[in-house]
Amino acid sequence: MGKQLKQSSRKATIVPFIQNGEYFFKKGMKAYDRGDLHKARKYFERAVRLDERDASFALQLALVLSELGEYQFSNQWLFKIIHDLDETMDDCLYFLANNFACLGLFREARQYAEQYLANEPDGEFADDAADLLELLRLDGPEWTEEQEDLMALEDRARRLLEEERFAEAIEALEAIVARYPDVWAAHNNLALAYFYSGDVDKAKQKVREVLKRDPGNLHALCNALVFAYYLHDQEQVSSLCRTLAGLYPFFHEHQYKLGATFALVGRFDLAFRWLHRLYKSGFRGDGPFYYWLACTAYHTGHESLARNMWEEFLVFHPEKRGEEPWAVPSFDEAFARIIRWIEQEGLADQLYGLYLFSRSKQAEETAMSLAVCRLLPSDPRLRPFIDSFLFGLTDGSSARAGNVGRMVDALSANNEEKEALCRFAFAIAVHPLADGERFANGAAWAAAIEYMWRRQQGEKVTQKEMAAKYGVSAATVGKYVQKARQLWS
Repeated sequence: MGKQLKQSSRKATIVPFIQNGEYFFKKGMKAYDRGDLHKARKYFERAVRLDERDASFALQLALVLSELGEYQFSNQWLFKIIHDLDETMDDCLYFLANNFACLGLFREARQYAEQYLANEPDGEFADDAADLLELLRLDGPEWTEEQEDLMALEDRARRLLEEERFAEAIEALEAIVARYPDVWAAHNNLALAYFYSGDVDKAKQKVREVLKRDPGNLHALCNALVFAYYLHDQEQVSSLCRTLAGLYPFFHEHQYKLGATFALVGRFDLAFRWLHRLYKSGFRGDGPFYYWLACTAYHTGHESLARNMWEEFLVFHPEKRGEEPWAVPSFDEAFARIIRWIEQEGLADQLYGLYLFSRSKQAEETAMSLAVCRLLPSDPRLRPFIDSFLFGLTDGSSARAGNVGRMVDALSANNEEKEALCRFAFAIAVHPLADGERFANGAAWAAAIEYMWRRQQGEKVTQKEMAAKYGVSAATVGKYVQKARQLWS
């Protein structure tokens, strides 16, 4: 199943002092010639970022990824070449066949090897493709068609989960666990899919089910810790940290999972133990590996290592320069205003600040969301709004908080006096008499609250005007005004 990385036949074009795609491509080839595959990969990744339409750059990256054993990532680039960049590059078919064979997906390997030979019967890799087919015929009986189907299904489900297509991932994973009930990886991924889609109860139940049938399952324990952390169950977090701290996994995959999980929940001491051990053993991971190692190194006093690992991380994500764990955030005025609201003493003001943050770009960063959580007081009335606004939970009291958020969205979208109106809305929503109110009809509530607020300001507005503004009937506005007055009497 071997293959040789061929030197590119591209004609050299020397552009002095300009670090374009060609520059990094050549450095990548030199690194490969020296046998330094990791450095070659970094240079080829830079080359494709600078010139994403050059198929030869993408091919060299795919080949190096394959030699590093990252067959799925290699296949992604090979598919991109034949579907988006250059459909005439039939050599990609042979390399796909080779990668699928290494993944144990023999049916796909045969398919692409045969397709290559059909397109290129006298091609450069024709003999290699024929040898591969002969080898697959010899090895094939060891792998049943059912096993190949399972691997293909798991691979598809993982991709859906990574792409945050949670509904599709849940459907795929539920089908897998129904057909293969002892495939624990599918159960654990299904728990994650449930959690990220907002179905917390199902996620927790799935973890309990795995641990009941397979006590000590590391991925299930790690998932349980992450769930407890996001749900602010500090007692459970402490208990699971103690349990996981006593484990000593043998496989690199498990060590990485353990280290990343500890880092995610802020136990940098325990995280550094495993991530640094992996690094010293020669493990070279993906972008998140270097991110977490940089963070844990910095927070445990290994600043020099942290800076080196951050440079490794930037190879994967150069756009993150300036977001180092030790960098002093340069907040803009809008974000500073959000923080000032969050630091107010009034609950309505804190909720308004939380709401503004949840609708800001900074909320896309998990680390920023967690930092905002730490700024808020430990008031149980805030928790449903934190879970809904920051983490997208939709069960129980979080569903009510989501309804309130949509009501405030309507007020914010239809008025210039956003601050006063939205804070008034939050004050009504957290009034003790409002505990049983779901705020499900956001438009009607927005119309009623604006009507009440403007009347308090001495403005002559009518319920009919509010009805037209929010697209509801005047009778509905009147009904909800009565509800609002009962809460704000």
